[in-house]
This record gives sequence, C-alpha cells and structure tokens, in this order.
Amino acid sequence: MSDRLAPLARAKVVSVLRGPSPEGTVRAARALVAGGITGIEVTYSTPDAARVIAELKAHYGERIVLGAGTVRTVEQAEEAADAGAAFLVSPGATARLAAAMRATGLVTLMGAMTPSEVLHALDWGADVVKLFPSSLGGIPFLRSLRGPFPDVQFCPTGGVNAANVADWFAAGAFAVGAGSELCAAKDIADRNWEGIETTARAFARAAGL
Repeated sequence: MSDRLAPLARAKVVSVLRGPSPEGTVRAARALVAGGITGIEVTYSTPDAARVIAELKAHYGERIVLGAGTVRTVEQAEEAADAGAAFLVSPGATARLAAAMRATGLVTLMGAMTPSEVLHALDWGADVVKLFPSSLGGIPFLRSLRGPFPDVQFCPTGGVNAANVADWFAAGAFAVGAGSELCAAKDIADRNWEGIETTARAFARAAGL
C-alpha cells in the first residue's frame, strides 16, 4: 500500500453523504466526526456539493479525510479538486472520466462490480476499486474477488452496517463505504444530529476505530 493511501486506511470507514441540503450535509458531517468517523465523502447528488466540500475543508483541514463521490463528469472531478477534496469516487468508470480523475493528482476510487470491470479500473489507474453495489454479492463475493486480485485495495460500498463491518474487513476490505446505514437522509432532514452521532459511534466501535 502506498503512503498516499495511508489516510484512507486509517479512516477505515467512509461515510457516503447524500444530503438534502448543503447546510444539513455540513451539520451531518460534524455529527459523524464527533462520533469518530473521519472519512467523509460528499456526493454530487448533494446540492452544491463543491461548496460543502470547501466548507468542511476550511473547518477541519487535515483532521478528516475528505472526498467527493458520485463523480460522473470531468467537470465534477476538476471542481471537487479545486474545492479541496483529497479523494474522488466514481460509481463506475470510463477511460475519459478516469483520465480526468487521475489528472487531479488525488486518490481515485473507481466503481466496479465484475472481474472485467475491476481489470478496467486497474488499467485506468484506480488507486482503490470501489466494489459497488457490494450488497449484491455480499461478503462472500469480496472473498471470491480476493483470490484473483490479492493485491487490489477494495472498498465495498452498499450493504455495510455496524453489525457486519468487521466481517467486511475480515474478508479483505481495505476500507468500507457506508451510506444510509450510517447517515440517512431522513436523519439529516429531521436534524437528528444526536442520532447520527450515536450511529457513528457504533460504526466506529465495530470497525475498531
């Protein structure tokens, strides 16, 4: 594992934030960090995602590992880098999008599900392969992929929760991504910051943080 991946390796759990508003997403991120989750991925399905990234970067600096998710266009990759993201996550990958992500110099996580897609992501220079949606194959599928790809850093996303997160790591995950299981959009809309922090603490404890 390269040194540039060390911050993500230490964070272990990345919260995939799909907030209904910029203000709510920032507040949710603060609750997550208070609960011990320092991997924060602001998705481009969040309104004004770049502004949210910039605000969190200004507030936390290097105390969190901050990235942009659901990156689907060249423009989003460039905008997220300018806003202060440390890593970029795409749900899938194309040669053009992968080139734009790599051109930023940031850590890249490219989405893949099948062995052929994993090979494409590796050919296009992915630092980490985002196994997505990992809920489809579950933990046994990750174990199977580790056979032909023992040197690949996998970040399963989808179907990861506090009850099984330790099992994902035991199966060989480099890091995990968690969306609504860790921070639901409804909790953000209801301003349930205490509930988000409580869930984050349970996740962090289960992940050995």
